[in-house]
Parts: sequence; structure tokens; C-alpha cells
Amino acid sequence: MSQHSGSGGEAVEAVSEAPAEERAGPKTERGRRTLRRLLDAAAEEFGARGYHETAISNITTRAGVGLGTFYVYFKSKEEVFRALVADMGLRTRHALSESVKDAANRLEAERLGIKAYLDFVRTHKALYRVVMEAQFVAPEAYRDYYRTFSAAYRQQLAQAAGRGEISKGQDDEVRVWALMGASTFLGLRYGIWEDEADVTSIAEAAADLMINGLAPRAKKNGDAS
Repeated sequence: MSQHSGSGGEAVEAVSEAPAEERAGPKTERGRRTLRRLLDAAAEEFGARGYHETAISNITTRAGVGLGTFYVYFKSKEEVFRALVADMGLRTRHALSESVKDAANRLEAERLGIKAYLDFVRTHKALYRVVMEAQFVAPEAYRDYYRTFSAAYRQQLAQAAGRGEISKGQDDEVRVWALMGASTFLGLRYGIWEDEADVTSIAEAAADLMINGLAPRAKKNGDAS
């Protein structure tokens, strides 16, 4: 998802976040590993069963910990679900930031970001079900998931425009959400539904739209193509 990416030597703090278990919570390595197991298990269980059909015992069994251990980290199923939504957003941004950190410019970062996002979705398929269900189970976490993406993306586009790498948009907020929407549905179709499609060609086609738009292109002789 290109909205999470940085470009060139740009080090955007909003997308350089460490995984959740390293930012806060447990101070010991053992505690961080346990939290990671719980979040990973929650992703698999919620992704496979959905929120309402998942029990805390399903999560702890998959994580290989007892119920008492769960309550050391979370007070309820809803709390672990909200934490998972935030964690998924953070891990996505971190992974994509890493994938485009050497991009020569913003346009190249957009292309690389789309490909990286599709690859990420294919290896984290629980992401879509969890995030989509969050709009009903934890609506504030759902909104925060996208608001955080949009804030980082808007900053990156503004910086790129200042460097002359892209044009200045009529409305940066609208432009950001339009691009986010494109990435979201590309991920749904080619990351979930058609996960054997060639991600490189998809990224090229999507980047062509982002870079060149829908307007007719002039031929070398001046005629519109």
C-alpha cells in the first residue's frame, strides 16, 4: 500500500515504527515474545473464525499459553482485537517503509509500494477480514487504522511535491484517500481473491494510472492516443 511508504532518503517518522511489542508493554524479551505470540494467534483466529465466533481460549490454545497469561496482557477479547488492528496497521507500514526506502523518488516509491503491499497481503491474509470486521466491532480502531495511514501519506506527498517529484494536488486529503482506496481494493482482488496474479504487472498498471491519469496521451506527432 503505497500510502505507507517513504521515498528516496526521506525518513518519515510516521512510518518508521517498531513492532508493537517493542514500543510499549512488556520490558523483557520473554514478555515481548509472549505478546507477539498472542497477537499472531489472535490474527489467525479472528481471520479464520471472525470476531464473534472466536473465544479467548481459541487464541490462547493457538498461542500455547494459559488463560491467566492472556489476562496479563489484555482485559478482554475486544481489547486484544483493538490491539490487533493497531498492530496490523503498524506492521504493514513498517514492512512497506522498508520495501521502498531506497526508491529514487516518490513515483518510484508508489510503484514499489503497490507491489510490496500485494506481497504483504498475500502473506497476511487475515489482515483484510480483521480490518473489515473492525468497522463493526471496534469502529474507532477501524477509523484510526486509516487515519494513521492517511496522515503519514499526506506528509510524504507534501514533501515530494516540495521537492518537485510530483504535482501539487487540488486537495491533498482527497488525493490521499483516493490513492488509499485504490491500494485497498487492489489488495482485496489480487492479494486475497486472485493471489496467483503477477504482482509486478499489476503494480506497473496501477502506477501508470497514478502517474499518467486517465487523460488522453499525445502521440509523438501531436495526435492524441
